[in-house]
This record gives sequence, structure tokens and C-alpha cells, in this order.
Amino acid sequence: MNDSLIFALDFDGVICDSAVETAITGWKAAGQIWKDMPEHVPPELIEQFRLIRPFIETGYEAILAMRLLYNYESIEELFENYDRKIKALLAESNVNIDDLKALFGTTRDNWINQDLGDWVNMNPLFTGLRTKLQQLSSQSTWYIVTTKQERFVKQILKANAIELEPERIFGLDRNKNKVELLKDLLAVHPNQTIVFVEDRLPTLLNVLKTAELASIQLVLALWGYNTAEDKTLADQEGISLQQLEDFLIF
Repeated sequence: MNDSLIFALDFDGVICDSAVETAITGWKAAGQIWKDMPEHVPPELIEQFRLIRPFIETGYEAILAMRLLYNYESIEELFENYDRKIKALLAESNVNIDDLKALFGTTRDNWINQDLGDWVNMNPLFTGLRTKLQQLSSQSTWYIVTTKQERFVKQILKANAIELEPERIFGLDRNKNKVELLKDLLAVHPNQTIVFVEDRLPTLLNVLKTAELASIQLVLALWGYNTAEDKTLADQEGISLQQLEDFLIF
């Protein structure tokens, strides 16, 4: 590992395999809006959620996604004009995005308060990540850049005995997108190379088209929530592709 590099790591889909927990939290929250939904999410819908997880940027969107999965008979039908269906559902739900963010966070908090162990178990780290991040803390400076609320990141890191100063966790609480957060990191480390590891191609493409961030090394985490088409396009755009076993090896 090159100790002169600064690492900026996404959380969900890079460090934490949170798809099951996100689906369940989304279902629990959706049930508070749409009372016709059963209390417990059908297991097959959790598996279907994994298929649409690459389209989700921020956790609250899982509320809408789980409602759509409940409404549609097939995942193929849902894939058609997915963005339009999400926008239509949001318009007819009588809640705004801030309401959904608050509901999603409160629903997670309630789960944590009721059964922290169960919640942590639904947020496993990807294989080998605990050891790699523990080593990273002793060898390099690193940050988490995520759309997840920071308190949830802290809970998962603590449960896995991974130490990271709170000021190095840049989450939803900052009210900034990842491009803005990376600009902040560049200001702190102007003469060092920052490596940004992310599993969502749209996020990497936004960084790629931002001239001020041209010095940042971009890595698509192939083990995360992305598609075969994402991998092909990332390669065409000159974004580095990395397998899980090669994570943090530079």
C-alpha cells in the first residue's frame, strides 16, 4: 500500500454490503405511508431489491423502490422507465424528499434501539474489509465519503472495531454531494494524490466531468452495486476497475 495516497471511500457498496438492511428499512418505512403493505417484507422482494440497488443513490429512495416492488408483478416491468415511475410515486405520495429522509432515518434508529445486534448483522462488511481497513488506519490517511447518515456509519465501524475519527466521515449530514465533498478534501490535501473508490458509476462520471477534480484517481468497485453496462462504460472512460481482492492495493 502506498502510504503517500489519501483514500476517499464510499461506504455502502464499497465497505458495507447494506442491501438487505436498506431493503428492510425501506419496507418498514413504506409501510408507514402505505398501510396496505404487510408488516414483513417477502424474501423474494429483498432479492429483487438487489437488482435495482445500482439505481439508488441515497437510502431514502429505498422507501419508493420497495413500494414499487410491491406494486409491480415483475422486476422487468419495473425496470421500464424506472426513473419516471419513481418520480410519479413521489408526486402521488404526499410526502417530500426531506420527509422521506427523516422517515428513513427514524425507522433505522428505531430498529437500532430495539435490536442493535440484528441491525449490525444485516450490514456485514464485504469479505476481508475489516482487516484491510484496520491496516489502512495504521498506514494511510483515509476518509469515508457517503450519502449515508454519519451516525449509522459510526455504528457499523464501531461494531467491526474499525477506528476512524468522526471528522473523517463525510455523510448526508454535511448537506453536500460527493463532488463538493471531494473539493473540500482537495483543499485539505492540495499536494497529495486522492484515490476515490466508489461503486456507483454515475457518481464517478460526475467527478470525471468536474475540471477541479482532474487530479483525483477514480476507482469503480466491481464488488458493489453496479451493472455489466457500468463496468463497460467505466473502462471506456478510463476509470480504473478493481476487484475486491485488490482493494487498497496501489
